[in-house]
Amino acid sequence: MLRFLTAGESHGQALVVIVEGLPAGLAVSESQIQAELGRRRLGFGRGPRMRFEVDEITLTAGIRHGRTLGSPVAIEIKNTEWERWSEEMSPAPGTPSKILSTPRPGHADLVGMQKYGFDDARDVLERASARETAARVAAGALAKALLAELGTSVLSHTLQLGDVRATAEGRPGVDDLAAIDDDEVRCFDRATSAAMISAIKAAAKAGDSLGGIAEVLAFGVPLGLGSHVHWDRKIDGMLAQAVMSIQAIKGVEIGQGFEQAGQPGSTAHDAISYDASEGAESGGFVRTTARAGGIEGGMTTGGLLSIRAAMKPLATLNKPVLETVDVATKESTVSFKERTDVTAVPAMGVVAEAMVSLVLASESLRKFGGDSVAEVVRNRDAFMDHLGETPSAARAE
Repeated sequence: MLRFLTAGESHGQALVVIVEGLPAGLAVSESQIQAELGRRRLGFGRGPRMRFEVDEITLTAGIRHGRTLGSPVAIEIKNTEWERWSEEMSPAPGTPSKILSTPRPGHADLVGMQKYGFDDARDVLERASARETAARVAAGALAKALLAELGTSVLSHTLQLGDVRATAEGRPGVDDLAAIDDDEVRCFDRATSAAMISAIKAAAKAGDSLGGIAEVLAFGVPLGLGSHVHWDRKIDGMLAQAVMSIQAIKGVEIGQGFEQAGQPGSTAHDAISYDASEGAESGGFVRTTARAGGIEGGMTTGGLLSIRAAMKPLATLNKPVLETVDVATKESTVSFKERTDVTAVPAMGVVAEAMVSLVLASESLRKFGGDSVAEVVRNRDAFMDHLGETPSAARAE
C-alpha cells in the first residue's frame, strides 16, 4: 500500500513530503512534479502569492538516476518567502513580534488555540493553511506516474463557482486536461467560464470570497479496487475521506449520490449489459450510465469514476467583516486579514486529483502487488486477462 506524510508550515522554511510504498523502477523527474505544482497555482481569483511562488523542489531520497528505488521518496518544496519570515517563524527560542489574538470564523484558529493551549493564532494557522496542499500535489504526481503505468488517468474540472454552475451536459474526456487547464477557471464549459469570471470579479470588488464544486474523473480504473468485506476497505469511503481532508472541503459526492437520494430505485441505478468487444476494464460487462460514479459495494466497477468536492468560501477575506472575539481581552472585534484568494476552487480541483490518485494508486498496489513497476504491471495484466474467463472456467482452476 501507498502512504504519505507531509510536514511544514505556510511561511516556514519548506514543505516536506515522504511517500512510502512506491515500487522500484518508476520513472520520476523533477519536471513532472513541477508541472503538477504549477497546475495548482492556476485559476482566476488567486492571490498575489501565486504569481511569485516558485515551488522549488529537491528530490532528497528514494530516487536514483530518474527511477524509484522501492525505498521511501522524500521531496522538499522550498518557501521562496522564507527570508522575510525567518525571524517570525524561527524554530529558535524567542517570541513573535505580533500576537494574533482575533481568530477568523470558519478557520481552524480558535478551536486550534483552545485545543493546544496557544495564545497566538499563528501557531495554528500556519499548519492549517492550504499551502500544505503543495506537498500533497507533489505526492500525487508520483501516484499519477504509477497509475499511468497501469493505464489509469485522472483529471478535474470546475463544475460550479459561487452560484454559477456549468450548464453543458457533456463531461470532459480523457484527452481534455490541457484544454481545461487552459481555461482561466478550469471550466470545461467555456460559456459558463465567462460567467464564473464575472462572479469572481464582483466578489473581489466587494472584498468577499467564493466557494464552488470541482469534479474529479478517473479513466481506465480497473475493476475490483477496494472491497465490500470491511468498512475501512470500501474505496468510496477511502476516496471520500481523502477528498474531505482537503482544506475548506465541506461535502463529497460519489457519482450522482445526492441526486439519487430523491429518485426511485427503478431509475437510480446503472443497468448492466454484456458486450465481449467492449469494456475491457470490466470483462465485457458494461454499464450504459454512470450514476454510481464507477463504484458499487465499495469496489470499482471498471467504469468511469467520478467524485465531486464542495468547497466553502475561504474564511480569510480581503475586507474583514466577520465578527469575532479577541481571545485576550474577550472584546468583540473583526477577524484579522492574511493574504488570501478570492477563490481557490480551480486549484482545489488539482489537489483533489492528487488525493484521488493517491487512493487509486494505493489500492492498485494492494490488489496487484509487486516490488517493481514491471511486476505490478504483469500482475495487473494477468488479472485483466482473467476477467475474460467465465466463472466456471475460473472455478476449474
